[in-house]
Amino acid sequence: MHKQISSSQNSLIKSLVVLGDKSKARKQSGTFLVEGRREISLALQGGYLVKQLFYYKDLLPANFDVTEFIADEYIEVSKEVYEKVAYRSTTEGVLAVVKDKSMLLSNLTFKTKTPLILVAEAPEKPGNIGAMLRTADAANVDAVLIANPKTDLFNPNIIRSSVGCLFTTQIATGTTQEILEYLETQNIKTYAAALKEDSENYHEQDYTQGTALVVGTEAVGLSEEWLNKATKKIMIPMLGKIDSMNVSVAAGILVYEAKRQRNFK
Repeated sequence: MHKQISSSQNSLIKSLVVLGDKSKARKQSGTFLVEGRREISLALQGGYLVKQLFYYKDLLPANFDVTEFIADEYIEVSKEVYEKVAYRSTTEGVLAVVKDKSMLLSNLTFKTKTPLILVAEAPEKPGNIGAMLRTADAANVDAVLIANPKTDLFNPNIIRSSVGCLFTTQIATGTTQEILEYLETQNIKTYAAALKEDSENYHEQDYTQGTALVVGTEAVGLSEEWLNKATKKIMIPMLGKIDSMNVSVAAGILVYEAKRQRNFK
């Protein structure tokens, strides 16, 4: 089905602006916005359903057919409308309303008996979450688990900073207790990153078995629940003047050490 909208005062267009700005609107509607050809393509490959595809044809390549993206409805918009709803400063002329998915631990499936999982407890900054999702995709980890999430994962800033990697890796959310219990039932060892007296160097551990690498926030680190119940506490040696590094950088170091031990498989 194809439509055209030329007025930015159209009620549907106003609802798109709210959908991009408000987590409550996303939760109530069960939908979220995805902007950009690559990101929409990755969402479709990840099994997400595109409800509506909005496009401004003057920004699209001459040979691009919007129906390459399977959607319930296609809506051509004017320049004025597109500039009102586009979230990114560099736009590609296409934006989709996408149906969300539940992120339950019970939905996870693994192709191997020794999965590699990245766990982040209470991350808040969309940029850090996006960077960790990019790392997870680059390393092809088996899942990313978000414990006690503080941020709506369908926030446009996360989708943008992850360059669509929100859709390329299995993601599940839950409380710290729920995730700990899940990992235990799956016989997955947990390695909690923390600068503690009894922490061991990260590169001296064996990550070839089922492994969950757990990182906390830069401000407060991991909760006592993780520190008390983890298989081991590990640390990245800090050789400079400060005692912390960006959480997404730390996650990348840990994940790639695990992948190195697994011969990058």
